[in-house]
Amino acid sequence: MTDAAAPLRIERDGDVAVVVLDNPPLNLFDAATFDAMEAVAAELVQLTEPARADRARAVLVEARGKVVSGGVDVTYFRDIAEGPEPAQRGAELWARLLRVANAFEDLPVPTVFAAHGLCLTAAFELALSCDILLAAERASFGLVEIVVGLTPSMGGPQRLAERAGPARAKELIYTGERYPAAVLERWNVVNRVLPDEGFAEAAREYARRVAAGPTVAHAATKRLATVAVREGARAADALVPEISGPLFATDDLRGAVASFLADGPGKATYTGR
Repeated sequence: MTDAAAPLRIERDGDVAVVVLDNPPLNLFDAATFDAMEAVAAELVQLTEPARADRARAVLVEARGKVVSGGVDVTYFRDIAEGPEPAQRGAELWARLLRVANAFEDLPVPTVFAAHGLCLTAAFELALSCDILLAAERASFGLVEIVVGLTPSMGGPQRLAERAGPARAKELIYTGERYPAAVLERWNVVNRVLPDEGFAEAAREYARRVAAGPTVAHAATKRLATVAVREGARAADALVPEISGPLFATDDLRGAVASFLADGPGKATYTGR
């Protein structure tokens, strides 16, 4: 498992791989955090492999402390801007971070991001790479890169546009404002706003619930939804036989059908196979 002292690390909660951001006091993304993020992404790819006996069947991202993240340590950007070949080094940084975002997005299991407080820049972009974004009532979000003359470049603009539409994405980024969880729920960026009291456990319980479901079917859902958004519904239709046909060969489908016929709906349990 990831180094327990790393600013981003993995813990296990049964079938859930819990990614913990813990870089006090503000959980800033600095060089060590970016390195740890790469290591975590690579480990998650391995942990969610279907053939693993101890496979993680869902991923939950959560943070320690009062805020999810205050953003990126600006000295990291200064060092690039004032060093040699800043344009090339900047391009290499974004390519590196997009590989991480894509790795999270492509995991073949449900991914859940839990935001209990302020969530800025890189953390918010990581959240947008997850399937489900849960937010506490007091949580707020921002892509505030304009304060240093940047645009969010870890996938934020394009993934906000997928969720909320291009006009809302540009509004959020152009203004650099912080948006309450309730507003972003209305914009379809946040999936659910949950009470502050008991939020951490509620998010854990949500992740456990999706982890207990038919994991192979969830992977099919992820792929079809992504293709539909990016290539159109007909493109997703064309993939249905390839993606959904094999579900009939899974233990989960056979067991769930037998359970339904014997005991009615909602009684089946799943192994993720």
